[in-house]
Amino acid sequence: MPTTAPSVGETTSATYQVQLEKRRAGRGHWFSTENITDSGADSPGRLITQALEATTHGRALANRLAPEIDLLMVARAHQPGQGHLGLDRPSAVEPLSFGISYAMAKSWARSHGLHGSPFQRTRRTTVTREGRPLQHTQGTHESVYVLPDKQVQRASQDVFETGAHEALEQAMAAVFGGKITDEADPGHQPTATVDCEDETTTPWPAPGGGCGADFLLCMACPNAHVHPGHHPRLALLHQQILSLRSALDDDTFLSRWNDHLLRLENLRDKVGPAAWKAALTRVSDTDRTVVQLLLKEDLAP
Repeated sequence: MPTTAPSVGETTSATYQVQLEKRRAGRGHWFSTENITDSGADSPGRLITQALEATTHGRALANRLAPEIDLLMVARAHQPGQGHLGLDRPSAVEPLSFGISYAMAKSWARSHGLHGSPFQRTRRTTVTREGRPLQHTQGTHESVYVLPDKQVQRASQDVFETGAHEALEQAMAAVFGGKITDEADPGHQPTATVDCEDETTTPWPAPGGGCGADFLLCMACPNAHVHPGHHPRLALLHQQILSLRSALDDDTFLSRWNDHLLRLENLRDKVGPAAWKAALTRVSDTDRTVVQLLLKEDLAP
């Protein structure tokens, strides 16, 4: 039986404290309580109020026959005197039985044209609509109730789709977006990091025309071309950005430098670690000067 008390500040509602016992929760976690308020027809506690009203006379009789019995769900036994077989519920106090047995639920379902007991489906629906764990862990709530639920899956389809697109965009932002060539093309325009095939089709157009991107963003542009002449400067840039990781706080590094670092590492993997390492031996003074300007953001638009 739940205990009841007026809700704080309310005169027309009552809060029931339901005692819960769930042995599957593990030793030390078998017993807990749940507070459920009846504040109107659509509130969670209204069903408890109705159950209390429906079982009033049965509980009064049970209290006279066995005062220690304080169970809520009580009904007239169909066959008084039959041995107690339902070990998942308390023994009967003749002529009363308590709880709902599996056989009762199955019989009721058959009489209403249902395939099996409806209580498991109802419980699953209630748990998923609550949106939070009830008497089980967060992991059980998600893996057993939420994720397998077809209604949740249908309702979450747009969320999954949006998340997949965001993940794809993040993955694409972390890779070198241009082309790797064996030699320079005279028709391409050199920049501080790559050669540009066509700045008029840039993903980052400037208000006055042309490209308005930071030179570091050239590595994310589909118009970028990288040939072996770029390798020394880019390998040095990669090395210098790596050194910033220990000098800057995580938030600053992630927001300003991490994407550029990931693109350079993706480019390194495409060029080959051996060729990338060898390029460091060919770094010129001009390369060092340009890299320092890039790190100081003096070449940013």
